[in-house]
Amino acid sequence: MSSTEQGRHLAPLDATGPTGSRTPRPRTSPEGRHTAPGPTTGRAQWVVLAVLSLAQLMVVLDATIVNIALPTAQHALGFSDEDRQWVVTSYALAFGSLLLLGGRLSDLLGRKPTFLVGLVGFGLASALGGAAQSFEVLIAARALQGVSGALLAPAALSLLTTTFTDPAARTKAFGIFGGVSGAGGGIGLLLGGLLTEHLSWRWCLYINVVLAVVAVVAGALLLKHERSGERPALDWAGTALAVLGLVGVVYGLANAESNGWSAPTTWGFLAAGLVLLAVFCWWQTRAAHPLLPMRVVLDRDRGGALLGIAVVGAGMFGIFLFLTYYMTSTLGYSPVQTGLGFLPMIAAISVAAGVVGSVLMPRVGPKPLTPTGLLLAALGMAWLTRIQVDSGYAGTILPGLVVTGLGLGFVFASAMATATLGVQAADAGVGSAMANTSQQIGGSIGTALLSAFAGSAAADWIAGNVTGAPTAADAAQAAVASYHTAFWWSAGLFAAGAVVTLLLLRPGAPVVDPDAAPVIAH
Repeated sequence: MSSTEQGRHLAPLDATGPTGSRTPRPRTSPEGRHTAPGPTTGRAQWVVLAVLSLAQLMVVLDATIVNIALPTAQHALGFSDEDRQWVVTSYALAFGSLLLLGGRLSDLLGRKPTFLVGLVGFGLASALGGAAQSFEVLIAARALQGVSGALLAPAALSLLTTTFTDPAARTKAFGIFGGVSGAGGGIGLLLGGLLTEHLSWRWCLYINVVLAVVAVVAGALLLKHERSGERPALDWAGTALAVLGLVGVVYGLANAESNGWSAPTTWGFLAAGLVLLAVFCWWQTRAAHPLLPMRVVLDRDRGGALLGIAVVGAGMFGIFLFLTYYMTSTLGYSPVQTGLGFLPMIAAISVAAGVVGSVLMPRVGPKPLTPTGLLLAALGMAWLTRIQVDSGYAGTILPGLVVTGLGLGFVFASAMATATLGVQAADAGVGSAMANTSQQIGGSIGTALLSAFAGSAAADWIAGNVTGAPTAADAAQAAVASYHTAFWWSAGLFAAGAVVTLLLLRPGAPVVDPDAAPVIAH
């Protein structure tokens, strides 16, 4: 193998997926024999897999199930269009910014207790959100869900890798686990529609309580309490800088929608957030045990892949938010019809990711695939700018969703695989975690940014076309104008991402280690 190939070789399974933690090597008994770190026989392994998959499903469901319930929740609690994006952003921001810390805590405290604490926290936060009688309580509950997910998700993947030590069984287990992640989005769309339409939007949160209770009981009985052989130091200063910086940026963008770009609460928070993030990057080069070693993201391939994932997160979160409101509020779709309307995009993502991951990626590598996927997504978003107040689904919405879904599938398969390409063994967990962190942070920033542009577009349309109090028809036209603006900006983000990733990614097919830890997107 050449030195170039060695540099692009996937890290061996010395680390978990997106956990920020390392998988312990087999322990050695006093007599010198190796003992497996978890359940190793027959049925016990697969029961553990079922428990972990149930927890994974709970985390993934929240990416889509709440979007379908959001218009009904807004009507029930009476919050404004400017505030609605926080229902999505608060979860993604908390989850993404704390994911790396969650992985290190699972190493320090033990994977089983961290997993169970995350499950309990997620269930309690969901119960709080379901019972919320005010917007503020709902947002607090969503943020607590994100914090709990940041504990739960890394611990689940660590437990999966330590439970399945046989390479063949591990490959099968990760395939099932990844399948649950992929199907979770579609399940969330359908389940969100059914629960909202036939019970209440609150059951889109209460359903997590049911899942959490089952997973907690099964996990407490079946999982073994083990800690990593390493005792990682926690970078609390880095964590605080990252969280406060990201909150500042997102809060500043959110203020732009209601107060305008010139307001001190807009540019002040944006400036403060950017300064804190710059200090975070500086601190990571000085800290003895950095939360995010800069070498992980400064590699051209990994940097390009992470950028592509962040752009996809920004655009995808925006698609779900704005199209949900368009189909529900403008076209008058029921929650079930809205959920069904998104399924072709989920199917397109799955088909494209399968083809790219198994056929194209091993042959050509990420350089032609990631930019192509981003360009396809840009074309799909440009097509969606054709929507009007009376557009039909088949002729306008469906083509845009399918083309966008194909593009997202290209990016997910190629960029997620590239995120851990050539990473050092000690950094493999962090590299994998960064793929999911990039998606969530990109989604939170993108949702706030697109909401600000959309809000300004709606206000400008009213100011330029209406004298006096706007009618319901005026409000519908203004809403469509805001969606056009959001979709055009999404198309621009995707196109810019295509150019940058084309410049960053190196040509050539990767050399794949069959024992490398896969990356599971949340």
